[in-house]
Amino acid sequence: MSSTRDIDNLIEMMAKLPGLGPRSARRAVLHLIRKRALLLTPLSDLMQTVAATARECLNCGNVGTEDVCDICTSEKRANGELCVVEDVADLWAMERSGVFKGRYHVLGGTLSALDAIGPQELRIPRLIDRVATEAINEVILALNATIDGQTTAHYIADQLDGQVTLTSLAQGVPIGGELDYLDDGTITAAMRARKSL
Repeated sequence: MSSTRDIDNLIEMMAKLPGLGPRSARRAVLHLIRKRALLLTPLSDLMQTVAATARECLNCGNVGTEDVCDICTSEKRANGELCVVEDVADLWAMERSGVFKGRYHVLGGTLSALDAIGPQELRIPRLIDRVATEAINEVILALNATIDGQTTAHYIADQLDGQVTLTSLAQGVPIGGELDYLDDGTITAAMRARKSL
């Protein structure tokens, strides 16, 4: 089987991607090989380019190809609203809905005593600095409706109490739900009905 070692390694790597198991990875790799010129070669080139150029925004934590992302540099987005999310997938889900027109702050996870993740392991100190130095009127806590998400929201609310208006997403985001798995309509309804903490 040594003649297929590279292909087997590619299948193993693909199987590590979210949503793909060994069987799905095998089908995907076979499809890529069959469509080598149309898919595999351009995909390989794009992956090399992204590997070389992708970086986290120094301001908010979004992923892009510049040190500061397009959302942070857009003057149109400087409306005083800052939406706090757990990770980049949540930011992208909010952007897909098209309902939020302000700027974001990606925490990089949630507080978790069991996993020894405290405020310093997240971008919470940077969030507090941004609220103090940028013209922010409202912080919208768009964290996942999990125990860790709610714990993190309460911690941030305590840290920013009296400095800025604090709101969170309204009902509609199910308990235990994650933003990345919600449809655009649910995100839009939850964003429009956000409430004070």
